[in-house]
Amino acid sequence: MNAPRPRVVRRAVHGVLLLDKALGVSSNAALQQAKRLYRAEKAGHTGTLDPLATGLLPLCFGAATKFAQVSLDADKRYLATLQLGVTTTTGDGEGEVVQTRDVNVTRADVEAACARFVGVIRQLPPMHSALKHEGKPLYDYARAGVEIEREPRAITIHAIGIVEGEGDRWVLDVWCSKGTYVRTLAEDIGEALGCGAHLAGLRRTGSGRLDVGAALPIERLEAFSAGELDALLLPADALVADWPKVVLTNEDAGRFLAGVRRRLALADAPRVRVYGPGGAFLGTGHVAAGELIATRLLSPAEVAAASAVPLAPAPRIEESESLLS
Repeated sequence: MNAPRPRVVRRAVHGVLLLDKALGVSSNAALQQAKRLYRAEKAGHTGTLDPLATGLLPLCFGAATKFAQVSLDADKRYLATLQLGVTTTTGDGEGEVVQTRDVNVTRADVEAACARFVGVIRQLPPMHSALKHEGKPLYDYARAGVEIEREPRAITIHAIGIVEGEGDRWVLDVWCSKGTYVRTLAEDIGEALGCGAHLAGLRRTGSGRLDVGAALPIERLEAFSAGELDALLLPADALVADWPKVVLTNEDAGRFLAGVRRRLALADAPRVRVYGPGGAFLGTGHVAAGELIATRLLSPAEVAAASAVPLAPAPRIEESESLLS
């Protein structure tokens, strides 16, 4: 009889791990690997990266999961490898070849084609995508041979630069808004060149202010001790580090954590990161008409995990106080 497996004791882990996701691994599989490695109670990723793509996948643990949407909404940066002259059913190398055409382009031709897509453009989501229709991802319909009507979406391509290339293969540096389908962009550039194209490779190099240069593959992480793994984590406020900073007194910090609006001498701001005395990160908020209003709060336990500075006890809330709903 096989001995029962020992029960894994989960622990409270707070912070952001920059993972360099490997080729062929789904974002969820990568997340579960890291979660097991850290024995973390709670974890989530900040937006999926296709199995055929590699690169930066920020993973959030504990308190940091409350701010994952910030990274999801952030601009992204990719190295996209275009194979000109070949179009496929999926827009990437996984699909069947639909058409092949001759390729006769120069660097100037590629630069001109890319320039046509810089700015705010409308992009039709591909059928082979995770976008949902009636609760099912579009790729399920595509595999069944069903075409679903889609509406073009507005996206922003901030810049496209040529990294290297010649003939029928080019590597582009793409800086774009969230929701951009780089496969579709590759196909559109191919059509603008008159020869068609598909996405032969994709590597995410940036998400907001986070860069793949600071990321590590799971194989490297597996060789680290528990202490070394913890030292790799960025603090929970790393995802909002470029927001305006507000520092509160001990008393105001306790009231802020209780959801009480505070009237302070602050200029209006749509989003701020809020700290207590000693630099304890409390959460995020916004300032309207001179009032600091909480948006996402850490729990007292989460604050304590990030700082040894005790905060004043949460106040008794009077009915006259204005609360965050």
